[in-house]
Amino acid sequence: MALGQRPFRRSGQRARRSAGANGRRAASRSQAGRLSVGKVVVESDRLSLQELSTEDAGDIAFIYRLLNEPSFLENIGDRGVRSLEDAHGYLSKGPMASYLSNGFGLYRVQLKDSGEVIGLCGLVKRATLSDVDLGYALLPEFCGRGYAAEAAAAVMADARARLRIDRIVAITDPRNAGSIRVLEKTGFRFEKMVQLTPGDIELKLFASTLDR
Repeated sequence: MALGQRPFRRSGQRARRSAGANGRRAASRSQAGRLSVGKVVVESDRLSLQELSTEDAGDIAFIYRLLNEPSFLENIGDRGVRSLEDAHGYLSKGPMASYLSNGFGLYRVQLKDSGEVIGLCGLVKRATLSDVDLGYALLPEFCGRGYAAEAAAAVMADARARLRIDRIVAITDPRNAGSIRVLEKTGFRFEKMVQLTPGDIELKLFASTLDR
């Protein structure tokens, strides 16, 4: 699983929040799940995937909350987002920059019936991988309902039809059983173990060939 410009990896020590982070996180919750409206990229039966924007305060609050969730820090890594300003920078230098340079990126995942923002899903181009990489992460209260697999399938359909991409990979910590189940359910198959940077932990690399 991958998100953002830097590799998603488990750091050598458990990530720690700075003083006052819990209070800021609580203050942002009221905005983090609110209805946001952006450019719709692709939809599925239950989900709408849309571009993120620094012009949307809800997107900034959502990113701040998601990237500081214990499950995100444990399974994906610490992105150093300690404030709403950091979340703004993450959006501008990550997903939004990728939209401009690659024509794809990480998208906001919303429920179509309520407009609730539940997570991220999309594509990332890494310097350390030769193929485009699928990434996803959901807020914990929305896990276990099939949303991750549904969002991933929608992203792959868009990659095949609009972006004309033939092959997508995904990386995940071998201990992240939930992520592995999502990948296998979406048609990915384990290919090999990889290290994104020297000295980093080994990750499982899965791949999927997209028929057009």
